[in-house]
Amino acid sequence: MSSEPRVSFLNLPNSLSIIRIGSAPLFVYLLLSPGRLLSAITAGIFILVCLTDWLDGYLARRMGVITSLGKFLDPLADKLLITTAFIMLIPLGRVPAWIIALMISREMAVTGLRAIASDMGVVISASRLGKIKTISQIVCIVPLLMHYPFMGFDFHLAGSALLLVSFVLTMWSGVDYFVSFFKSHNLTGN
Repeated sequence: MSSEPRVSFLNLPNSLSIIRIGSAPLFVYLLLSPGRLLSAITAGIFILVCLTDWLDGYLARRMGVITSLGKFLDPLADKLLITTAFIMLIPLGRVPAWIIALMISREMAVTGLRAIASDMGVVISASRLGKIKTISQIVCIVPLLMHYPFMGFDFHLAGSALLLVSFVLTMWSGVDYFVSFFKSHNLTGN
């Protein structure tokens, strides 16, 4: 029997991750018929939900309740939330489908790499570049959700420019994960 204290899997940080996961269908619903007001409300809700990403990590460290389930739920919640928002923006004509397809493909490829690494007994943690990529995706989604001009500011144009930056960071971080993994495990064929 272990002398370590048991930590409930349904602690506050994990509950916040579950709320993020549960919010994905809400965004599907909200983006089915967005108008000017609903787009602003959706963007506001998205910001609040994304803030729980920071909060759950902070609370897990502060409360000493870092769990395997939390390590699984947190990135899953991020991917579901961000992917759902991006996919729902495609039929609205707010993002090019090819960019979103490549960004989602990168996510799937890195997830696959993590699964292979795990099978080898290696844990691939989120890199600094990977964290910057996630932040860039969130930052570009907010103005894309807003979409309509407000007080003379073109949110769609700003979101489109930020999407290009996020696309470059997403692809770059994906390549970085693979290169780092292959180099660190002498799998480069040299």
